[in-house]
Amino acid sequence: MKRITILLLALSTLGLHAQAPTPSPSLFDGKTLTGWKTINPAFAKKWSVIDGVIVSGDGQQKIPANTYLATTEEYGDFEFRCLFRISGDHKTGLINSGIQYRSITHGNKIIGYQADIGKGYWGDLYDEHRRGLLVKADTNTLRHILKEDGWNSYIIRCKGNHHQLYINGVKTVDYIEKDPKVPAKGIIAVQIHSGGKAKVEFKNITIDTI
Repeated sequence: MKRITILLLALSTLGLHAQAPTPSPSLFDGKTLTGWKTINPAFAKKWSVIDGVIVSGDGQQKIPANTYLATTEEYGDFEFRCLFRISGDHKTGLINSGIQYRSITHGNKIIGYQADIGKGYWGDLYDEHRRGLLVKADTNTLRHILKEDGWNSYIIRCKGNHHQLYINGVKTVDYIEKDPKVPAKGIIAVQIHSGGKAKVEFKNITIDTI
């Protein structure tokens, strides 16, 4: 009986280990910007790592121009996850950010899909420097749980021509790309938009290929 009990405990433990989820590959080491680069080198100092968080802006000075921090690798089909926070006085101008994906660069310009962040734009799907707004987000549920000045989560799920955006687990966009000429692979980038006295932060950035 003792041997059977030990065997059952061992099998139970083995089962628990077998079901343990594999951590998603991280895009950010929490200490440096290794694996990332600014689209315009002139704005390299606009991005930094503070206390394990990627930061741009300070909430005190106006953002003079759109700036982007991009991955050095390209991604096609994936599930991207992060935590983000945006803050600033809306009376000073636009307080806005976004996450570019399947994007390409042309000089200092970035072209591609953007999962939008900010008042009036939460969860929208925008096509930066190409077609403009693609889908206005459904925020009927999201507005009840969104922390406008606090930490929120973003999920971008992209497989083939199917795009899905989620904020705090709530789906805001479900989009099918019908133009076969639009690139199905590209860089991922985080943005801070010009206009107001804004600050944007990103952490816990992971990506799984699907």
